Amino acid sequence: MTNTAPLLDMRHIDKGFPGVRALSDVSFDVYPGEVHTLVGENGAGKSTLMKILSGVYIRDSGEIIFKGRPVNFTNPRQAQEAGIATIYQELNLIPYLSVTENIFLGSELERGVLLDWTKMHDRARELLGRLHLDVDPRTSVNRLGVGQQQMVEVAKALHHKADLIIMDEPTSALSIREIDDLFAIIRDLQAHNVALIYISHHLDEAFAIGDRITVLRDGRLVATETTGAINMETLIRHMVGRDLSEQFPKENVPRGAEVLRVENLTQGTRLKQINFNVYAGEILGIAGLVGAGRTELVRALFGADPVDAGRIFIEGKPVSIRSPQDAIAHGIALLTEDRKQQGLILQMTTRDNMTLSVLEKLTRGLFTNKRRESDLAQRFIDSMAIKTPSQEQLVVNLSGGTQQKVVLGKWMATQPKVLIFDEPTRGIDVGAKVEIYKLMNQLVRQGVAILMVSSELPEILGMSDRVLIIREGQLTGILERQDASQEKIMALATASTS
Repeated sequence: MTNTAPLLDMRHIDKGFPGVRALSDVSFDVYPGEVHTLVGENGAGKSTLMKILSGVYIRDSGEIIFKGRPVNFTNPRQAQEAGIATIYQELNLIPYLSVTENIFLGSELERGVLLDWTKMHDRARELLGRLHLDVDPRTSVNRLGVGQQQMVEVAKALHHKADLIIMDEPTSALSIREIDDLFAIIRDLQAHNVALIYISHHLDEAFAIGDRITVLRDGRLVATETTGAINMETLIRHMVGRDLSEQFPKENVPRGAEVLRVENLTQGTRLKQINFNVYAGEILGIAGLVGAGRTELVRALFGADPVDAGRIFIEGKPVSIRSPQDAIAHGIALLTEDRKQQGLILQMTTRDNMTLSVLEKLTRGLFTNKRRESDLAQRFIDSMAIKTPSQEQLVVNLSGGTQQKVVLGKWMATQPKVLIFDEPTRGIDVGAKVEIYKLMNQLVRQGVAILMVSSELPEILGMSDRVLIIREGQLTGILERQDASQEKIMALATASTS
């Protein structure tokens, strides 16, 4: 790479917003055929830097050289026409249009006054074939899986002859197999001299796919290193500005009495006679491949989906849970996998979100006791160190890790006996992850029983007292902490259930 001129060279970039210096003197470059990973905590400046590159924001100062020429993009269309494509975490596809229509949107091929559908379908098949995606281009995008939709985004980038592709958290909703497929596509793009900027909170991916890693912190460049010249510990220290002696700061808490027991829980073909229990002061990890039935299990426990058979006991007593209201009344709380869609009302304030679960207790007649509501919200803001300028801050403006704390505060207000975390640290940075883990430790010290669904095996192994493994809706094993390993979990997650 050093013998070649950079494809992209961003020099001394500055960007400010009212009251905030988002970027200060940041320089960043990418070479042809390189995967350059960009990491940093939420608020580090990654998105701002990429939005300047892609024409969403205009820099205050600095210089951008692309393909050897100074550029000054003032809108995303200009960046796209120059050869820069961005694939966002929340895919930019129109679900009820076909694959072909999405690929060619805004650049349709014409034959006279009509659209040339034959040429567009043929070209779409060619692009999909290059990505090893066996899909009819006439298929509506909403019928594709997330991994397939992501490949359609890549096909769009290839159609526009992108020389540089920005991927923002590309694996956040992908299975292990889909991640492997994506990495194979990235390597193929590299072989065709396409450069990629890869943004991810999954630091293991930075080492697996990146050629170089750049770290931003508080809007400043901290380091740029070749992947082989830096280790995980140093990378984390660069990101958070301090040593994280433990990535998973698990505390050993004495196991208390049984809090939850599940017997023969069955839901069609999705859950088949599931049996387990959880104790006070315990974190029970729930592992399995995507589609194994993990989320179905916790939704059934929370009363979000009906079950066909089975019994649930709370502190030894049988309970009937037919709705989330029943679950909450019996002391069960669920932090959903998708906090933005299912856990929060983004355009409401931090206070309003945190008190939603107990609003009835704060209301007399038609009026809410604002003093009690404010006191309750402030208690959890203080105890959980929630970083918000005030209770009035809209949740949409908070970082991912802070949003997750707001959801947790909402459920802590219900004083739960069983707290279910479904992908507790998805989409949040390494420093915020450690804060969530410390809050989990605090909860188990108080005697709360925690169920934790996670797709990240290091997280399962690092924070669980026991690990429950599911495959195709069936329980295939429960491992004690000292007996659990990635190899054993994967063996049970892929074991035959027949």
